[in-house]
Amino acid sequence: MAEQHIPKNTHTTPLMRVKVKILRYNPETDKKPHWETYPVEAQPSDRVLDVLNYIKWYVEPSLTFRRSCGHGICGSDAMMIAGRNRLACKALLRDVVKDGGTLTIEPIRGLKVEKDLLTDMEPFFDAYKAIMPYFINESPPPAGERLQSPEQAERMAHSSNCILCACCTTSCPIFWVNGSYLGPAAIVQAHRFIFDSRDEATNQRLNIMNQNTGVWRCRTAYNCTEACPRDIPITTIIEEVKRAVMYQQS
Repeated sequence: MAEQHIPKNTHTTPLMRVKVKILRYNPETDKKPHWETYPVEAQPSDRVLDVLNYIKWYVEPSLTFRRSCGHGICGSDAMMIAGRNRLACKALLRDVVKDGGTLTIEPIRGLKVEKDLLTDMEPFFDAYKAIMPYFINESPPPAGERLQSPEQAERMAHSSNCILCACCTTSCPIFWVNGSYLGPAAIVQAHRFIFDSRDEATNQRLNIMNQNTGVWRCRTAYNCTEACPRDIPITTIIEEVKRAVMYQQS
């Protein structure tokens, strides 16, 4: 391990001293993943992403993970932090480990690990594409905007907040064992269009949801709702889609 560079503490808050235990894997050199531990000093208010950046920039440049905006909007840095799916840019150090403790970080489950904390997201986005995640309306456009009432907009408000981070889908036990299951995130995205009063492809999407890869795979474990960094009531949304499918079939 390279010699550590510990920045000087210019804050009045005492630094936390923790061990960051990361599940690492390099397909070019490793037969299987293994744990490596890095001692770190950081502010309690630092984010896990700050800690990972510190390790990569000053300790272990080969550490690989995905990140982008750093503000909980893009959803790029989803990983399993302290045994739970979270966004590294939203998780504060003081909330996931105690001073002197060990923080475990590993890749999200159910997707192929490319290297370290980096997973292959293609299967996840294939499921997203399968629900036709775009506005469909073949009617002649009105002279102005396609208007909605506040009640109609509220119907899809929660599902519109999804940032496709995959925290929910990769926390789902059904997805772990059945990669053909579309998963919670795809169902949330389908809900956003199914209940959009301006969209005209509701029946097509409900037919997709009614397939054996759709909503009926859900076993209501609530893992998805607990994992969502945007506080979307995912289990409730899935139940709403189930009821819509049953209503269509009746």
